[in-house]
Amino acid sequence: MVTHRHMWKKNPGVRQAAFLLLSFLLLLSAAGRPDSAGAAFIDTSKDRWGLLGGYGQSFPGWGQTTERVQTIDLVPRYNHLIFDDIGSGWYRGFHSIMLELPVHLVLSPEVSSMIGLNFLATYTFTAGQELRPYLFGGGGPVYSFADVPGMGDEVNGNYQFGIGLEQETTRSHKLLLELRYHHISNGGSKEPNAPLNSCKLLVGITF
Repeated sequence: MVTHRHMWKKNPGVRQAAFLLLSFLLLLSAAGRPDSAGAAFIDTSKDRWGLLGGYGQSFPGWGQTTERVQTIDLVPRYNHLIFDDIGSGWYRGFHSIMLELPVHLVLSPEVSSMIGLNFLATYTFTAGQELRPYLFGGGGPVYSFADVPGMGDEVNGNYQFGIGLEQETTRSHKLLLELRYHHISNGGSKEPNAPLNSCKLLVGITF
């Protein structure tokens, strides 16, 4: 039986990267000024919708992954601002949370689909005026219609983290480019439990 715990033991680099990313997001969030936090959770004036699309692929031998699964991804997103104007200098930015409803069209080993629900924490660096990098991480449930060898359950969980870059085109639209690490497994609830460790490249737009 392969569990998340075994996967993390087999992938110390992934574990360290995830720990550093989440620690960094928490530290930056804690650095927000108290006056900037007021009513941030209920103020939706700076919230944004987005739509991303792209390609993903799992890699056999990466952790406990045994199958090469290729997907075309469509990701509707809602981004809610939590803390604005955090920090100063190069790490000046804002903290937000994102809700995503991804649809993954599986191209191989068979044509099928997976759907999910993601809750992601995000930090966007605003020192640059036109190009703004951001970091994000989180996860949620995934339901798989695909018959992927090694995946013993239709109901799974996922966690992911990545980096992105946004470019302002107009006051109401921004172009997005993202690279993600994406993990799917059933957490050992059923056997077999061969996870999917994938990379995803996405492009999108906010509105």
